[in-house]
Amino acid sequence: MLLEHINQPEDLKRLSLTELETLAGEIRQFLIEKLSVTGGHLAPNLGVVELTIALHTLFHSPYDKLIFDVGHQAYVHKILTGRKDKFDTLRKYKGLCGFVKRSESVHDVWEAGHSSTSLSAAMGMALARDLKGEHNKVIAIIGDGSITGGMALEAMNHIGHEKKNIMVILNDNEMSIAPNVGAIHNYLSKIRSDRHYLKAKEEVEHLLKKIPAIGGTLAKTAEKLKDSLKYFVLNGVWFEELGFTYMGPVDGHNLPVLMDTLKQAEKVNGPVLVHVVTTKGKGYTHAEKDSHTWHGLGPYKIESGQVLKSVGPPMYTEVFGNTLIELGAQDPRIIAVTPAMPGGSGLLKFAKQFPDRMIDVGIAEQHAATLCAGLASEGLKPVFAVYSTFLQRAYDQVVHDICRPKLNVTFAIDRAGFVGPDGETHQGVYDIAFLRSLPNMVLMMPKDERELRNMMQTAYEYNEGPIAYRYPRISGTGASTQETPVAIPIGTWETVREGDYAAVLAVGPMVQVAEEAAEQLAKEGVHVRVVNARFIKPLDEAYLLQLASEGLPIITMEEGCMMGGFGSAVLEFYAFKGIIGQTIKVLGVPDYFVEHGSVPQQREEVGLTSHHLVAEVKKLMPRKRQRA
Repeated sequence: MLLEHINQPEDLKRLSLTELETLAGEIRQFLIEKLSVTGGHLAPNLGVVELTIALHTLFHSPYDKLIFDVGHQAYVHKILTGRKDKFDTLRKYKGLCGFVKRSESVHDVWEAGHSSTSLSAAMGMALARDLKGEHNKVIAIIGDGSITGGMALEAMNHIGHEKKNIMVILNDNEMSIAPNVGAIHNYLSKIRSDRHYLKAKEEVEHLLKKIPAIGGTLAKTAEKLKDSLKYFVLNGVWFEELGFTYMGPVDGHNLPVLMDTLKQAEKVNGPVLVHVVTTKGKGYTHAEKDSHTWHGLGPYKIESGQVLKSVGPPMYTEVFGNTLIELGAQDPRIIAVTPAMPGGSGLLKFAKQFPDRMIDVGIAEQHAATLCAGLASEGLKPVFAVYSTFLQRAYDQVVHDICRPKLNVTFAIDRAGFVGPDGETHQGVYDIAFLRSLPNMVLMMPKDERELRNMMQTAYEYNEGPIAYRYPRISGTGASTQETPVAIPIGTWETVREGDYAAVLAVGPMVQVAEEAAEQLAKEGVHVRVVNARFIKPLDEAYLLQLASEGLPIITMEEGCMMGGFGSAVLEFYAFKGIIGQTIKVLGVPDYFVEHGSVPQQREEVGLTSHHLVAEVKKLMPRKRQRA
């Protein structure tokens, strides 16, 4: 096999075109086999095999900078840069990262788990190159979904203005995570459908070159003629109007044509955009037929395409989606909004039942947030379904457009807490800190799926401003979801287990962890109170004052960052009240980025397990006994 002998990009340069095409097939089979065991982003990587081979054959990584947008489509890049022997550890604890990672290889010059960043990074690297007097190539590879992101459009505007030598590869597979939406997607479809444009343009340019140079007037007329042809053959030369030389569309699976096009693009002075059309899931029938399911998934059976799923209680995401349908059936004012994640956010059923009340804005979190503000200002009840890590991208809009005018927007924050294999770029551990500091915000988290339904009812009945419920990327506890949801009084906690040695104030899934620890301690005669601190903001101040009067040591537990998190809020409360001498231990995520692995492994790493909690309680016991 050729793949056995490919350890670095330089090895590709010794292969013929025929051998490179054979290598593409071997890489596809390698990916299908390896990911059937580890899971991962299969369809996106099957679609960029030839493109990645071409880039590494023609250019010189890491001297030339290959910048992958999002990074989940860089598995082929990893294979070609000396990491194929590590693929059995893909997305596993201490193993190969599922995204591009700078600390993993010198060939990973940029890393991102969020979309639309590559063009800004490319502009920065190109500016640095020119300031240092260097001559390397800067090449950004971005998808047709990601290029619709506001940040990408801002970067394109700047690149076109500055006329820097940057090559942009537009990987157009017509499918990001969800079907692409919007005018730009429609424009790309128009380009893809017109195969005569480039040929006609080349022929006219050839004819124009034969016209004798008889003055500036004729030259200007010639340029106008070229422009007229562009507008006549293709309505809207958007990329060229932004300052890019446009090349394509080109078949992203035809390696000879693809490499020839890239060679031509390399000669262009100034920014050039190569429009490459690919098939997501190429080479694996199941992934080609359903690239949404096969975008990113767990282990599967290669022959049948059966995805291997664990049996147990429903995921919180599923509970959210089903409950929103119930609420939506009761009130037509409820509008679901998502930034290109209808499947991941559990909204596909809602979209099918209420198509006019399901708004997918594409990869545009900022727009989605302010859109919700506009809906709320007109008396509707928008529910912004968004991953915790993606909500970070809309922070200014949450502050300025929603919290400040106190608009009644509901935030359904999925993937709150650890996310397992997706790792540090997707960990939902910062939203508590960045949301609880905002005036007018209500923030809560359920201990189980029944309480999530109750919180959704709470948010529906709440009309006084923004309100958010966050929930994790795990299965529920098995709590019944059959009961009619009932609103919870804002800012109230509940005692789920009595005890007089210490009080554990736990948030979300940590309630179950605390109960497990309390059960272990009870066997030793140590009785710990477990409190479901379901409202992170506002805090249950009456409960906190009661704990202070009892003199109970407090341990807070949250699957969120300790700096600025729930535990910090408890410390602040006692400090502001001037209550001194209260023993408080904060357990949460330390001040570093936790990498990929399983959720239990991530919890173990940071000390958010029942046996860690038992140890912390025992540290408090002598102090408690002396006080008694």
